[in-house]
Amino acid sequence: AVVGRKDLIKEIYLFCRSTGPALSPFNAWVLSKSLETLEVRMERHAANALFIAQALEGHPKVAWVRYPFLPSHPQHAVAKKQMSDGGGIVCFEITGGVDAGRTFLNSLEMLSLTANLGDTRSIASHPASTTHAKLTEEERQTVGITQGLIRISAGLEKKEDIVADILQALEGGRSC
Repeated sequence: AVVGRKDLIKEIYLFCRSTGPALSPFNAWVLSKSLETLEVRMERHAANALFIAQALEGHPKVAWVRYPFLPSHPQHAVAKKQMSDGGGIVCFEITGGVDAGRTFLNSLEMLSLTANLGDTRSIASHPASTTHAKLTEEERQTVGITQGLIRISAGLEKKEDIVADILQALEGGRSC
């Protein structure tokens, strides 16, 4: 509901009618319920992401790991000063390029392979072969998308389960 002067309400009404940003009662209720647990979920996303980043750092098939709360991150000091945690996304460079990236994704058993980020389930993506595949190699390099870049959106599962799946996929899967 919008409360206020009629002239202001008219402007908002016309905007809402034209663009459709008003939520249905059910969607508003779902959003309201989701907001109640947002802080707890974000804390879990961040804790899981840090655990993943720490597990990947130093792995022989990982060239580098980017997560703002890792001391090795170029902006670590700034991140610690400005943020309470490092968020839920971990990026790393898998050695072996695009083929290694595809093998890694195909070997994952628990993590989902989708284009979105920030789900309750952990998600992995290989931007060079998915979201940025239509760009030229030069364009990808310009925006920091390398052939072996992997993005992990940490979900709410047990951190040990997430890392176990990532590590087995780095080895080419359980059947290898």
